[in-house]
Amino acid sequence: MLDPHFRRALSYLRPYWRRLTLVLVLSFCSTALSLVIPLLSQRLIDVAILGADSAALRVIVLLFVAITAAGFGLNVWSGLRYTHVSADILFDMRLALYRHLQRLSPRFYARTRFGDIMSRLNTDIGEIQRIAAEVALAWVGNVLFLVGTVGLLAYLDLRLFLLGIALLPVSVWALVHYRRKLAGRVATLRERSADIGSFLIETLQGVKLVVTANAQEREVGRFRQRNDRFIAALMAMQRTTYLSGGLPGVVLSGSTALVFLYGGQRVIDGTLTLGTLVAFMAYQLRLFGPIQALMGLYTSLATVRVSLGRVHEILDVAPEVVEAATPVSLSTARGELALDDVSFSFERGAPVLEHVSLRVAPGECLAIVGPSGSGKSTIADLVLRLLDPQAGTVTLDGHDLRTLKLADLRARVALVDQEPVVFHASVADNIRYARPSATAAEVEAAARSAGLDAFVATLPDGYDTTVGERGAAFSAGERQRVAVARALLADPTVLVLDEATAALDPQSEQRVVEGYETVMAGRTTILITHRASLAWRADRVVVIDGARVVEEGSPAELTTRGGLFAELFGGDGAHADRPIVSPRPERPAANPQCPKPAPRRSTPDARDS
Repeated sequence: MLDPHFRRALSYLRPYWRRLTLVLVLSFCSTALSLVIPLLSQRLIDVAILGADSAALRVIVLLFVAITAAGFGLNVWSGLRYTHVSADILFDMRLALYRHLQRLSPRFYARTRFGDIMSRLNTDIGEIQRIAAEVALAWVGNVLFLVGTVGLLAYLDLRLFLLGIALLPVSVWALVHYRRKLAGRVATLRERSADIGSFLIETLQGVKLVVTANAQEREVGRFRQRNDRFIAALMAMQRTTYLSGGLPGVVLSGSTALVFLYGGQRVIDGTLTLGTLVAFMAYQLRLFGPIQALMGLYTSLATVRVSLGRVHEILDVAPEVVEAATPVSLSTARGELALDDVSFSFERGAPVLEHVSLRVAPGECLAIVGPSGSGKSTIADLVLRLLDPQAGTVTLDGHDLRTLKLADLRARVALVDQEPVVFHASVADNIRYARPSATAAEVEAAARSAGLDAFVATLPDGYDTTVGERGAAFSAGERQRVAVARALLADPTVLVLDEATAALDPQSEQRVVEGYETVMAGRTTILITHRASLAWRADRVVVIDGARVVEEGSPAELTTRGGLFAELFGGDGAHADRPIVSPRPERPAANPQCPKPAPRRSTPDARDS
């Protein structure tokens, strides 16, 4: 019965069956031509040379050259065709894995090593592609050649043929015995390789800490330990590979010796022609290669099975967020958000949010504050539907987010994360990432609103300057301003700012906040923050502590009550996060810093159509 991993892999072949059929036909023709050559050697010796027939000699040599050239051409053609189609098939597999990874929740990435993910996406699928491109077509040719050769050997001399395969059962036993151990050896090697990849990614990303903590040699020692374990796994796999591949071949070489001995004696006795023995030995020697290659099939299949299993292990992780079968389209949105009795917990057990209810009116600025680890950022993930609540509902304009089309939801709600992602591209391309059609003028306007324009003016190529890998050439504050500009350019109805100004100095923060007040007029804003300067600019504040809402009201009201908000942002100034601007004793009902709904554009954005 076909292994489940291989059965799943066959699904990627079905769209390409026509191209694969052509490859098989070409391979069959190439193999058939190569099988003719030993028969020509029989005719060459028995008819042309021993028969002293010069005309036959010329014809046979001409046929030899023509068949060799035609076989070479067909072999190259089939090989190139197969390499191309196998690359397409493996890209489909890698694309399926990449798309699946895009659907997985932050919870998956929190518990899975990034190096292990990359090992499966690159190393494992690369190994599958290597074997598929380099070996699979050869296996097809070897099977055809083996079947044809066996038939011709039996045709030439049945007794020699039976003698030649006498030791084959012993060879097969040796193959099966050692290769049962091979799959485990290969799996261990993959794991040790992933360990090294994860270690390098982790320590190189944290190289500043490694250097400043004088931990270079300690990390080198850890690197050496992982490499030693990798080498031990590699050597164990190589020993098993040599035994499983080499020993059966040694046994088969004994069959060749027996054929030489018996066949040679029959030629001496005159019961077998010299040409027949030469042709038989040519097939016998050619038979050895396909048998060895097909014995290597188990090694390659074991390797591919391990790689397929590791790929399927990720593909089998069920996405936590799945779009409804018939999702509701949301071409426009007013921006009314609500969490109704929402509870959520991670695998560690303790609830992150417990029976949380809150509402944000269209155009309202709501600040969500609280101690670290109180669940504030989880609210951002729920609003973007990166996570779904385990109880309760999250709604936008009265629609349960689980019923909405995900693309529409994320076009209406934008997030600026506390650890913004910046790609290895130009500043302009990073800003227009969520809206690729934006003009240069719109990019520059978003940058001004985010307080980024003065910095860009100092760059050698302005907005065309390449940011660098993971934004390493920019400071944390500059990366955050790029992310803010990106969100503003996307023109969302709802903007979620999760510690979006945490890395900014007070002056830069002031410029960014002023940009918010201009651009976000009439749009709903959620400020998840530890910064008093932002919390005091909100219309309303929700305080989260112990996974629950413990306070709610305007900043001035909460300060007067003397609760947790006052402890965090007001009072005697003992708290580390003191207000950057002095709290105002009283605020008007309509917050001028967070304007109430204003008329939207009369011309809808392209994303609304």
